[in-house]
Amino acid sequence: MATFGTLSDRLTETFRNLRTKGKLTPADVDGTVREIRRALLDADVALPVVKEFTSKVRERALGDEVNRALNPAQQVVQIVNDELIAILGGEQRRLQFAKNPPTVIMLAGLQGSGKTTFAGKLSRQLAKDGHTPLLIAADLQRPNAVNQLQVVAERAGAAIYAPEPGNGVGDPVKVAKDGVEVARRQQHDVVIIDTAGRLGVDAELMKQAADIRKATDPDEVLFVIDAMIGQDAVNTAKAFQDGVDFTGVVLSKLDGDARGGAALSVASVTGRPIIFASTGEGLEDLEAFHPDRMASRILDLGDILTLIEQAQQAFDEEEALKVAEKLATEQFTLEDFLAQMQQMRKMGSMKKMLGMLPGMGSMKQQLDDFDEREIDRTEAIIRSMTPAERRNTKLLNGSRRLRIARGSGMTVTDVNQLVQRFDQAAKMMKTVARGGVPNIPGMGPIPGAGRPGASSKRGKQQKAKGSRSGNPAKRAAENAGIAGQAPQTPTGSGFGLSGGAQGAPSEADLAELQKMLGRG
Repeated sequence: MATFGTLSDRLTETFRNLRTKGKLTPADVDGTVREIRRALLDADVALPVVKEFTSKVRERALGDEVNRALNPAQQVVQIVNDELIAILGGEQRRLQFAKNPPTVIMLAGLQGSGKTTFAGKLSRQLAKDGHTPLLIAADLQRPNAVNQLQVVAERAGAAIYAPEPGNGVGDPVKVAKDGVEVARRQQHDVVIIDTAGRLGVDAELMKQAADIRKATDPDEVLFVIDAMIGQDAVNTAKAFQDGVDFTGVVLSKLDGDARGGAALSVASVTGRPIIFASTGEGLEDLEAFHPDRMASRILDLGDILTLIEQAQQAFDEEEALKVAEKLATEQFTLEDFLAQMQQMRKMGSMKKMLGMLPGMGSMKQQLDDFDEREIDRTEAIIRSMTPAERRNTKLLNGSRRLRIARGSGMTVTDVNQLVQRFDQAAKMMKTVARGGVPNIPGMGPIPGAGRPGASSKRGKQQKAKGSRSGNPAKRAAENAGIAGQAPQTPTGSGFGLSGGAQGAPSEADLAELQKMLGRG
């Protein structure tokens, strides 16, 4: 995540220095803890939280669990991971729904923290889960706040109760109370109350929010906090806790470039769990907050579980079975490839998905350079083909490729590269579907894939190949030519696979993936 990028870089660099040590001395531990303290303070984590965190890490790092470990560096990473999970709240906490609907959810926070946008995101997510939310426009002070909520509600497909025009007109307490009654009569099972914010904490805001809470008796009061506001996040959270009290926290703008460490302090300082994380501007950019997964992302260990969940939501299981059957019978076509690519787009940003893979923190620049528009270009090329051409790429002669290039606004070279990449990918997937060993360009067969022992035999056969010329100079030249054949094809694979020790995609893998999607 962009917000924790600097903190993640500092921590991973600190751990990288430990990996060369077979045994950790007290001096090594102290040096590591000192670097962790600096990284947390630079990231705006509250001082009391930093002191408690580093104290626990040092105590455990000097204990028997590290001294007896086969790999002390990995054990220290595990300790830091455990303590990060602890300050982020420990376990995931879900929304608490009322036994007798409607469930009333009140939103509180400063102006500009993202309450109105979050209201739309939450209503959209609840509707997907089978609920019938009603948004209540109780922010009657901020200019055009009611109109903004109406627009958000329309985009989210949610009902809204907005009897007052706002802009300083109307009683927000009465609107909130009446809105809950309307929801009960119209059988909405969830009510989301959008309240007013201010540019700073003041008595008027607190009194109004407290009055709305007293009048509606909400089941959840969610404090929406901007992850980019720095150390003031802790003071603001404490002020709202004392003035209104809240049951959970929502972190917004986690896709920003701020240091964001203050967000790590909120749960620890207030004792209230973080329930949601807003990761973008789109209505679908809302995630349930998992402390263990967030800690894993901060330490650049990836977030495979979230990636799998997003894939399960986006991909049609029945369609996936059809594709598997086509692969097994060698009937996989560009039409199927286009359908799979469109399902991938439902998962969201390709950069965000790649960022969830372990070790991607060290490839930030390559991720930033990744052009998501390649998917659009690839789709344009495929859509410019006739159905017969999509089903059989062998029909694509020179004139057809020229027509496709003109129709998609691309070049013939782009069309040729797409067809070539598709043929390579289809061949690889067919091999996997048959239980064989896929030969990835630049990497050779994947070790351990296919039949037991198959890859090792093939490796031995490849090693045995070489020039048998009696001329030493010629033999050396021919062997050098054989050794140089692999780099002629692009390295890595179009599926993010890597041969690196860390299991992270290499720069060549990202380049290969981009070529797979369109122009190289």
